[in-house]
Amino acid sequence: MRRKILVIKLRHIGDVLLSTPVFKTLKENFPSDHITVLVNKGTEAVLENNPHIDEILTYDRDIKKLPTFKRYKEELKFLRKIRKHGFHITIELTGGDRATLISFFSGAKERFGIKSKGFLGKNFLYTKAFSVDGAKHIVLQNLEILQKMGLKMEKPKIILHVSEEEKKWAKKLIFPGERKLNQKLVHIHPTSRWLFKCWKDEYMAKVIKWLVSNDYKVILTSSKEDRELEKIKSILSYIDPKWVCDLSLISGEFQENSVTSESYPVINLAGKLTLRQLIAISSICDIYFGIDTAPMHISAALGKPVIALFGPSGAFHWGPWDNEVCENPYSKRKGIQKFGKNIVIQREWKCIPCGQDGCEGSKISKCLFDIKPEEVIEILSSTLIK
Repeated sequence: MRRKILVIKLRHIGDVLLSTPVFKTLKENFPSDHITVLVNKGTEAVLENNPHIDEILTYDRDIKKLPTFKRYKEELKFLRKIRKHGFHITIELTGGDRATLISFFSGAKERFGIKSKGFLGKNFLYTKAFSVDGAKHIVLQNLEILQKMGLKMEKPKIILHVSEEEKKWAKKLIFPGERKLNQKLVHIHPTSRWLFKCWKDEYMAKVIKWLVSNDYKVILTSSKEDRELEKIKSILSYIDPKWVCDLSLISGEFQENSVTSESYPVINLAGKLTLRQLIAISSICDIYFGIDTAPMHISAALGKPVIALFGPSGAFHWGPWDNEVCENPYSKRKGIQKFGKNIVIQREWKCIPCGQDGCEGSKISKCLFDIKPEEVIEILSSTLIK
């Protein structure tokens, strides 16, 4: 009998991407079983064309914003939809209350999950809830559940598929004409929905100016959120506007003139890309520099060297993964660390990693602001950029 297995990961884009070794392991152990993944709507693009996934389901988080009666009605409707699939096994990787209830009401006879805090009796809704080592990288924490289920596994590998058509689109956008010989592309993503992860705008601008002065082409990205676009605007205020090509969209497609974008050292795509388009752009870049956010994980998954700024988060949990190394990722709890081709820049203060939203709730992380652009430039010039 072909069993139906449901994996639940109701988190953000980076979390979903870092869970892809789980699907690979499941398919290797159960090649004939049907693997379904449930993720939050808006994160599914990182799983597109993944060879180890048979079906993707999404949960619309906007349900939580509805009036109480309507919200419960929609939640029940969603649970019925899940139950109709007739899953035999659920593997819950989120650790949240909602994901636990979805697992239970799916009707699956075998339900595996992470032992976690929540409502009374929560962990009894699984047939087996496992404790995981919270000191490990999240990639290894996810796989620990499968190990405790008794599954065999190869070395972890983050899977992110990019089609040749997507790469061709990205190349045409950035280089409508001929690419300058040996010119490298640096993908910079300086923003996050969590402002406490962001660096000083003038510091980011100084690094961009250094890159341009050394003949590197910078691709600047961010989400469509107003706060992130304001940060991009602030960063660009420190940069000569003659350097910047601000591409525009018409009916979902970029203007064909592209203002001969290859002649501009800085291409501003902030707020203008879908997640799949961002993945395509990342795939043609040579290097990623930026903060601890989903595009960092996307670049690392595509095998690009990553230099990332970390503040309150622990790289031992969330550092960019290198598929070619896999062993002993980020062995220290703080400080500058290298894992394969990736480098994390972080202070070694006693309070790190605090996991807080800035110092004393200020949304500003002093440990990040203490990192000066000269230090970053030295690392860029002496390691990845040659």
